[in-house]
This record gives sequence, C-alpha cells and structure tokens, in this order.
Amino acid sequence: MGEVNEITVGKKKVMLIQGDITRQATEAIVNAANSGLMGGGGVDGAIHRAGGPAILDECRQIISRIGRLDTGKAVITTGGNLRAKYVIHTVGPVWRSGNRGEAELLASAYRESLKLATDRKLKSISFPSISTGAYGYPVAEAAKVALDAVIAFLCDGRNSLEQVFFVLYDSKTYQAYSAKLAEITG
Repeated sequence: MGEVNEITVGKKKVMLIQGDITRQATEAIVNAANSGLMGGGGVDGAIHRAGGPAILDECRQIISRIGRLDTGKAVITTGGNLRAKYVIHTVGPVWRSGNRGEAELLASAYRESLKLATDRKLKSISFPSISTGAYGYPVAEAAKVALDAVIAFLCDGRNSLEQVFFVLYDSKTYQAYSAKLAEITG
C-alpha cells in the first residue's frame, strides 16, 4: 500500500494512502464522476468495473429522476461488488484557469460527499483526488482545497465520521497531498 501519513482532528483521523480506492474497506468510497454518472475513464471507470452492474443500475435510476448531476453535488449508491458498502458519486470542476469558481466547486464536492456519509451515519470514507485527472485541476492546489474542506468539516464535530482516507493512486499525487498536509499542520 505504500506510505501512510495521518493527522488527528479532534478524535477523528485523516489519513493519506497511496493505493487503489476500489480495494478500500471503508464504509463508503467516493467516485470522481462525470455529470451523467455512467462511468468513464480514470477512477470513475475503475469503480464501475470493480463494483459491477448494480452501481450503474442505481446511477441510471438517479439520472432518470434528477437529470445530470451538477458540479459540486453528490449522490450515493450501493457499493455493488466493492468492499465498501456505498459509493458516493460527486462531480468536481473542470480546471479553467482557477478564476471561475473552481476552488469553491471542488470544496463543495468534498463537503456534499461528507454530508451524505454523515446522513447515513457512516464512520469511514475514502476519497480519490477529485478533478486532478482528465479535468486538469493542478494537484497541489486541489490537495489544499480537499484537505481544508475535510478538516473544516471534521472540526464542526456534528458528524459520525471517525476516519477519512485520501487514497491517492500515484506517488506524485501522494507526495503533493503529503506536502500540503505538512503545510496545514505546520
């Protein structure tokens, strides 16, 4: 699995892991989805492939009810064949220079995912690095937004979460998150 880097926020843990999010045994994993929720490339495709058809079936039902999922919003489905019981699908922003509300939309994607986990009274959740693949968000900037949003949510204290993992697929992304976590914790 590689290195683990962690901090404690109150009595809650935030941990960085280099690895494959589809193999996480947390109660929920987060999917960096597209607005159509039909799977795709990157982490989205990997989650749909590993989780099997039950996830796609639920995504189709959600889309038939709401239409496309807006950027910064999140929905929850079964985990299908995954070790995680649930998949929380969220749409991060496409990077367009950084002055078109991308940071707020990215923070919203993390907050909305955390709210869904709290609504289900979940104790553990795993996030990928949302928007840093095909959507082109610079990893170091995305790491700061992600960590700030999660830490602020946990500081509120009115939630069931005990463990939040960032499961980062490659060493470059892991190192960027580690550096931002070190900056944040001083």
